[in-house]
Amino acid sequence: MSGALIRKVHVGCRQLGLDTETRHDLQRQVTGKESLSAMTEGELKAVLKALENRGFKPSKKGKHKGAPRADLRYAHKLWTLLGEAGALDQPGRAGLNAFIRKRFGRHWGSVPADIDMLREWAQIADLIDALKAMCRRAGVDLER
Repeated sequence: MSGALIRKVHVGCRQLGLDTETRHDLQRQVTGKESLSAMTEGELKAVLKALENRGFKPSKKGKHKGAPRADLRYAHKLWTLLGEAGALDQPGRAGLNAFIRKRFGRHWGSVPADIDMLREWAQIADLIDALKAMCRRAGVDLER
């Protein structure tokens, strides 16, 4: 998540026309730290808020529109709900891909490098069923 926040800070500075020195000054003023990589997620969000106060308008949707298929988007959503419920050690895309490799690698024989590369409907159905079962065990409400 922090990598995405750092990229967003850089986008905001570019949008506002801030040079590196001005960005560092702003970061020191907001967090007391000059380096983005030394900041916590909360501090990065504070820097973003300061950029928004200066006129930065982050886009609501980036270039990535999500998974190419509705069933894959649903799998992403289930994983997100599990992460929000605190049921995951590694939330996010990397965690989901690791889960797929661990859970289905032997069964499927080969696993794509990324969930969005899945194309076999039976594999996607297996994944969704496994995620739904995890949601039920974690007490996640699937009706929302």
